[in-house]
Amino acid sequence: MRCDKKDLLLYAVTDRTWLKGDTLYNQVEKTLKGGTTFVQLREKTLDEATFLAEAKEIKKLCRQYKVPFVINDNVDIAIAMDADGVHVGQSDMKAGNVREKLGPDKILGVSTQTVEQAILAQKNGADYLGVGAVFHTGTKTDANEVSHETLKAICEAVNIPVVAIGGIGKNNLMQLSQTGICGIAVISALFAQPDIEKATEELIELTKKMLNA
Repeated sequence: MRCDKKDLLLYAVTDRTWLKGDTLYNQVEKTLKGGTTFVQLREKTLDEATFLAEAKEIKKLCRQYKVPFVINDNVDIAIAMDADGVHVGQSDMKAGNVREKLGPDKILGVSTQTVEQAILAQKNGADYLGVGAVFHTGTKTDANEVSHETLKAICEAVNIPVVAIGGIGKNNLMQLSQTGICGIAVISALFAQPDIEKATEELIELTKKMLNA
């Protein structure tokens, strides 16, 4: 199962920061009910066994909603539990090596910040790119901002889909129109909201509006 650009319209990246007594499974289900089109499981603190168990549960959930499910960074876990694919950063592993490990049928996403990185990722077998941070973000403290000119240049330089990530919310989403992206990846704009399902529905509508603007 490889990636279709319509799957990347609203790309949800999980984060335990906002669980507030809820479970990650429940939160992911809420965003899927709201219409999220892609889910990335991002865990920085869980041990491997817990991560693997959680990943299997959330994969089942995503299957029910027919939404692609990828693991952030951890290629071995993605392979072990047969995720739809993996998303890696520049420092995680060269995209070409990841593609070799994953095989030809899995989705490979790569984070990029420059045209050079984007072209290389495409050459090494990436199915889509995540580019950012396009706005200032509190979620990733080490994220450098990518100008909208660079975002546009990346979209023009590759022929695989590009999603924008980083600090995107209802108030600034429309600023991304005409950049060439096919969707947005968000964390707090979904999972930090009091009503995740409603926040998802609103963001989907706004994203469609932005893409058609």
